[in-house]
Amino acid sequence: MIARQAESWEKSYLLLSDRGIRRAFFALPEWEAAKAIFCYVSVGREPDTREILGAALRAGKRVAAPRCLEKGKMLPHWIHSPDALVPARFGLWEPAEDAPEALPEEIDLAIVPCVAADRRGFRLGHGGGYYDRYLGKLHCPRICLCRGRALLECVPAEEFDLRMDVILTEEEPLRF
Repeated sequence: MIARQAESWEKSYLLLSDRGIRRAFFALPEWEAAKAIFCYVSVGREPDTREILGAALRAGKRVAAPRCLEKGKMLPHWIHSPDALVPARFGLWEPAEDAPEALPEEIDLAIVPCVAADRRGFRLGHGGGYYDRYLGKLHCPRICLCRGRALLECVPAEEFDLRMDVILTEEEPLRF
């Protein structure tokens, strides 16, 4: 149901939502403090991260993006430019195979995608478990970018699902 709902979002809403999420994101103290970020590369109707990636690089921050490996496993790799991303499985864009791996202890901030999120701090991903498996290795703030229309009272959460530190919509940051 959530995915069908997202398909019907008009382009004007997506553009306004992206603009509001970026504005709210760049106002976060976690963004200001981070020297190295791990950020998903948006596809489809996910909140757009291309400007976040570019702004981080222009600000002199180190930027890592995920590379999906075998089922349910991903690793972040450093990129020097959004143009360094290459097409990959599932319509994703990833760092090239030879990009250096980012170690968990090098990352100061994780920016995470969702299909939907809730007011308890949980996110609903695309179902592969890639982020939940990897985020447990990090010791930094986890910020989930979520469109306001995809913020629900409650999404299904299981014992291995990790609560985010911040669910950020264009309307409000929710801290947990």
